[in-house]
Amino acid sequence: MCKAEKSIYHKKLWEMKVKFLGDSKFKNSLVSRSRMSLWMIRAMTILLLWSCFVHLVALGEMWGPRLLKGWPSCFNHGHDFPMAAAQEMSSLPMKLALPPKRIYQNNGYLMVSCNGGLNQMRAAICDMVTIARYMNVTLIVPELDKTSFWNDPSEFKDIFDVDHFITSLRDEVRILKEVPPRLKRRVELGVYHTMPPISWSNMSYYQDQILPLVKKHKVLHLNKTDTRLVNNELPVEVQKLRCRVNFNGIRFTPKIEELGRRVVKILREKGPFLVLHLRYEMDMLAFSGCSHGCNRYEEEELTRMRYAYPWWKEKVINSELKRKEGLCPLTPEETALTLSALGIDRNVQIYIAAGEIYGGKRRLKALTDVFPNVVRKETLLDSSDLSFCQNHSSQMAALDYLISLESDIFVPTYYGNMAKVVEGHRRFLGFKKTIELNRKFLVNLIDEYYQGMLSWEVFSTTVKSFHATRMGGPKKRLVIPNKPKEEDYFYANPYECLQLLHENENGNSLDETK
Repeated sequence: MCKAEKSIYHKKLWEMKVKFLGDSKFKNSLVSRSRMSLWMIRAMTILLLWSCFVHLVALGEMWGPRLLKGWPSCFNHGHDFPMAAAQEMSSLPMKLALPPKRIYQNNGYLMVSCNGGLNQMRAAICDMVTIARYMNVTLIVPELDKTSFWNDPSEFKDIFDVDHFITSLRDEVRILKEVPPRLKRRVELGVYHTMPPISWSNMSYYQDQILPLVKKHKVLHLNKTDTRLVNNELPVEVQKLRCRVNFNGIRFTPKIEELGRRVVKILREKGPFLVLHLRYEMDMLAFSGCSHGCNRYEEEELTRMRYAYPWWKEKVINSELKRKEGLCPLTPEETALTLSALGIDRNVQIYIAAGEIYGGKRRLKALTDVFPNVVRKETLLDSSDLSFCQNHSSQMAALDYLISLESDIFVPTYYGNMAKVVEGHRRFLGFKKTIELNRKFLVNLIDEYYQGMLSWEVFSTTVKSFHATRMGGPKKRLVIPNKPKEEDYFYANPYECLQLLHENENGNSLDETK
């Protein structure tokens, strides 16, 4: 082979090697890219599945197991967990994924001024959110009552977690902290329509009479909010929204929640505890005209107070007659006797969820003599811990509310707003034991016992037997057409939102009796 031919041969051989190596690298690159794509697809699939799972869990948490009947949920207060652990879990704030915003044509802006104490305002807020949603309006964060007997200057943000309130409900209704800038000056000048809605109204009233006013004036102010929505005869989705606001949308501020957990932890370290809502405060007695067990000076003081408040319309009151009708709160003496008759362990911790008891230690002595482990937030915490809510009765009531939810037993001595709302919330948390005392029955029985007409054994057995079915278990609300004040309150027993709608755990029909 000549020299030129050799040169050509080597050149072709070199080109073949280069081509081979190039093809090999190209093929390896394709394989590498193919593997990379496969791993990327797998990773994206896993992320997508995990995202779906997280959103489903968040949705279940948001509505709670009692709004999604039969769905498993981490928000479980059942009996499968130790009581202390379940109690601690229930008090922890839930971290939820934000729901998507609901898009709707805004019909106007609704401003509301709540009236009454903390729990009356709490129920009203739930109603106003629901009303705003079904009128397709924008709700301005409610204004709290600052002019009532308690004279509490607290704003909404001082008691409730306002950001959670807005964001957790944004898939239902748009809520703003204040009216938009273009309307702010108009509101400051008072150029808007204000009115009290009719009590115990249904949704058609708000659709037919209130909504046209919103559309006409653009801004409507409702200056009364207590019991402005009926208990019954509402669509299930309306009732469930009221529940969702109450149990998930409304949350106390982190500071109040943390303090509540501290108190519960202190109590739990010493064992089970009972919360006694001893509604024997001066304002309650003056308002109701109940003075049983008070001396003459105290009776006169309560009467003067009743006449000092013009919006307390009833002035001349027969205390004993009212007591016999069961319309008075139980006295500390009657309460001690009742708890003993119910078989409450004398060594149990009793946390008093109330303000200052009228008559102080003198009237509480009958209770502390029988139950020595009586405590209050003021005795469990340093004064510095409570400094931020001193002279703020609603913030103090919020703390008592949290502790009442976590107790092993809750016993109210008067069936007021706190008693009702806490009872309903405890039902939602798994029908936790709440003893609903029948005061009319009890005071007459107590009088017979004091008169020597009943032995202790007969008295105790009768009290236990009568209240055996009044422990906060599943039952339908008592409905009395055209008498909403006399029927069962929705927030005391929101059974549309509970898991056990038609049958209890034993398969029996729900008791529809009181």
